[in-house]
Amino acid sequence: MKKQGIFSGIIFIGFGLYFLSEQLHFPFLRSLQSWPTLLMIVGLALLGQAYYAKEYQQIFAGTILFGFGLHFHFLQYVKVWPNNIGMLLLIIAIGMLLHAQKTKSGFVYGLFFLLLSCVLLFYNRINQWFNFVESGISILWKFWPVGLIIVGTYLLFIKKR
Repeated sequence: MKKQGIFSGIIFIGFGLYFLSEQLHFPFLRSLQSWPTLLMIVGLALLGQAYYAKEYQQIFAGTILFGFGLHFHFLQYVKVWPNNIGMLLLIIAIGMLLHAQKTKSGFVYGLFFLLLSCVLLFYNRINQWFNFVESGISILWKFWPVGLIIVGTYLLFIKKR
């Protein structure tokens, strides 16, 4: 890291605020006094280093740490937050896409992880859609002889004209 001041400064401020809130026992900050907050602080420090010092290789790691910390906080406090591997892959995909935006490499991998995370997050809906298509095809499959009758009728009566 070329400019250590940005990373170190954010780490010291973040950890200082974290431990100060722990010492002062603020009840409204009680929910932030856990290990996901520490992940978020380190992630923010890496993102600050990446963007302000133009060390773009830090974007991926910063996004992963901040995103995972945010994800684990949301799991505790947001009841509808998805708790499956698709969410973690979405965070990885965002990190890869942000990294690719600045470094011009890895965009395809980011899109792959984004697609994979969407499939895993929306698996139930995709499965329902495939069941709908499958049931529609099975209904059509029962009546395939009707297609033969229609083709035969066309050949006998309509094509002659």
